[in-house]
Amino acid sequence: MDSSVSSLVSTLGGGSGVDMVKLASDLAAARFAPQIAQLEARNDALDARISAASTLRNQLSQLASALGDRIRNGDLAPAATISNPGVARVAVSAGSSPRGTYALEVTQLAKQQVLALSPFAAPGDAVGEGTFTLRFGTVNGAAFTPDGGRAQVDIAVTASDTPETLAGKINSADAGVRAYVVTGSLGAQLVLKGAEGAANGFVVETASAAPVPAATPGDLAYLAWHPVSDSGQIRQGAQDAAFTFDTIAMTSPGNAVSGLPDGLSLTLTATNAGAPASIGFADRSAGIKAVMNDFVAALNDIGNQLKESAAPLGGELGNDPGARALKRALSGLSGQIVMPNAGPGEPATLSALGLSVNRDGTFRLDAARLEETLDQHREGAAAMFTTGLFGIYATIDDLARTISSSADPGSLGGSIQRYSDQKARVDERLQTIADQQEQLRERMTKTFIAADRNIALSQSTLSFLQAQVAAWNAQGN
Repeated sequence: MDSSVSSLVSTLGGGSGVDMVKLASDLAAARFAPQIAQLEARNDALDARISAASTLRNQLSQLASALGDRIRNGDLAPAATISNPGVARVAVSAGSSPRGTYALEVTQLAKQQVLALSPFAAPGDAVGEGTFTLRFGTVNGAAFTPDGGRAQVDIAVTASDTPETLAGKINSADAGVRAYVVTGSLGAQLVLKGAEGAANGFVVETASAAPVPAATPGDLAYLAWHPVSDSGQIRQGAQDAAFTFDTIAMTSPGNAVSGLPDGLSLTLTATNAGAPASIGFADRSAGIKAVMNDFVAALNDIGNQLKESAAPLGGELGNDPGARALKRALSGLSGQIVMPNAGPGEPATLSALGLSVNRDGTFRLDAARLEETLDQHREGAAAMFTTGLFGIYATIDDLARTISSSADPGSLGGSIQRYSDQKARVDERLQTIADQQEQLRERMTKTFIAADRNIALSQSTLSFLQAQVAAWNAQGN
């Protein structure tokens, strides 16, 4: 029995009256206390290492995420401008790196076909029973060319249907034609509006249930329409938008135009034939300066945390391979080529944007170098702030992913995985000791209770004998 157990026995004493259950529990706990204390200290150290490595990993990931957000939606998001805002609204897709200017001349806006069908005396009048059919294609003057790839839409009309209920059925069919009823000077008219674009024209065909169909109110044939027999029902024909983009003639089925160079998209709103508008892109120099200041500050925060955590004496990550890898990556960051496809003379490294490393490993922003780059290569500098394959964001994001990889034992992610595995083994050992301690407690409890029972019996016998001796002595006197 070791000294701690012997001490407990001496303190508690022996014989009947001792709490044998507590004695067994205390002795079992004392038996394994040194091992438990050693393992718990090991766990605390591993927790500190995991926490320090996770903090560095998270700081780098948060920096990458913040850069991405500012490039997509913040002060680094690309913005387009147009000299005549009445002609079109312009936008640039997130992550693009637009540069230069373009000319836009809109000669025709996309339109939707609008029909005001023959009028009724009141919106509650019956339209007649039968089938109301929409067929789609191109309406050109009096000619209609059906679209063979687009199915016609058949709508069952009952004897109780009115222009208003028929409009509801057309809308429910979700065929790309919107219907409503308006009451004007001619009466109640069913208005049909198709989608923008020349290919979205349509005709109305009817199959009246009347024995002898007649094109009069109350007979469904009254609502039929075809351009060859139009009598004023068509109020607007469907057409494509037509425009030139840098003198290149283009068309679009709608006024929303995408797929243009530099991630540019347009919403055409008016024509400007003969007076082209100029499209350019906003200067992001002020945003770049602000971001570079924040970027340098964030790198220094990471560097200070790394210096503290990886200190040879007292640092949680002293001599940790993941911490060393991060330190090497940060020290070479300013000279790393982040734009391998940059043209001759164009900025390709972070040092071109003013990122410099001091002798003590901290970062600083060379404002003069950044200003020079923005003056001479404004568009090239702006192109470095993109969410594409290259640029500052891709570089930091790739570093964050590499450092976070648990598959690489030389990364912070690998260190976290290694320390987590070690902690799991310590936890398993603690559980094993807890099981052993419980087993010892149970054995000792049984032994002590049995011993206590024997002592109690011996004391009872001794008391009996003492009483007998006392009685014999009394009789002898």
